[in-house]
This record gives sequence, C-alpha cells and structure tokens, in this order.
Amino acid sequence: MHTTRLTLMCHARTVAQKLARFPTNEPVENIGPASDVLAARFDASRRLICAPELRTRQTAAWLGADAHIDQALRDCDWGQWHGRAIKDLQRSQTAALQAWLEDPHATPHGGESIAQVCERVSRWLVSLQTTPGHVVAVTHPFIIRAALIHVMQGSAFHDIDVEPLSAVELRFTGRWRLRLPGHDIEGTR
Repeated sequence: MHTTRLTLMCHARTVAQKLARFPTNEPVENIGPASDVLAARFDASRRLICAPELRTRQTAAWLGADAHIDQALRDCDWGQWHGRAIKDLQRSQTAALQAWLEDPHATPHGGESIAQVCERVSRWLVSLQTTPGHVVAVTHPFIIRAALIHVMQGSAFHDIDVEPLSAVELRFTGRWRLRLPGHDIEGTR
C-alpha cells in the first residue's frame, strides 16, 4: 500500500483579507520576502500544485518554479460578492449574508455554495488517494476548510493525530471556531 501525504498551504495574505473583503484575483501583499524560508520547509521530491488565482501562483512560486495549476483548488465563486466588504453586506444584505452563513446550500451571491465547494474538494481528495508521495497544494482558506470537513466527517476521533508540542487554537465568539495559525513571513526576514 502506498502513502499519500498532502500538505495544504494557504496563500500569502492579500489586501482583501486585511480589509475583510471577499476576494478578487488580487496579488499577495508582499512578493517573496522569505521565499528561501518557505522552500526549505519541503523536500525537493514533493509534487507542487496550486490554484489558478494570482495569489496562489505567487505563493507557490516561493516554493519552486515547478507548480502545476489544478482547477479543483480554485477559490469559491463569490458571484456578486467579489470584492465586497463583509461590513457592507452586513448592512445592505443582512438576511442574504445570514442565510449564506447558516445554510451550506445557499447562494445569495449568485455564485458557488459552500456545499458545492465541499463536493468539488471531496472529489479532488478522492482523486489524490492513488497518488503516492508528498503533494503540496497552495490554495485558499475555503478550500482548506472544505478538505478538513471531508476528512473529519463521520467518526473522525481516531483519524486525528496530535503531535508532541502541537497547538490547536479554538476561539469562542458565539460559536467555537478552529484557528490554524500561519507563519508571519515578514517576521522571518
């Protein structure tokens, strides 16, 4: 039996993320300040793939020039909400935003539902099961969330490995949220 190892990496921070806006095809904030630090995290035998958006391609370039674009890793289609600030939607489309947050099948923005994203990512994960070796995939927060949902469904208790000195951050602000801390690239200079 072969082993498939998948490392999902979120793209570097964008201005849209800082401003709490739904993304467009924007670039990352700072191009390549610590590319050698990121590249050193993975050995050369890994297979590097990324989503088609500019921010994921730029982040993947920090890991090497051999990234292959995989359409299954593309960000959610935000429809009419592309580039819109969440605060603006809270004021102007309160019910639509609430429906989207509560119903994974809702598409008030006219784009892709969370359920559709999860199904797309589930199909992609199943396709990787026959891929031996280490795959590093640079993608988006929603795609990583969908992958985690796929892996954690059902009786997942015995499917969680907790390594020594690992840390998982949970925050409660009306509901529990899992937070996977990233690395501050600017702090590594």
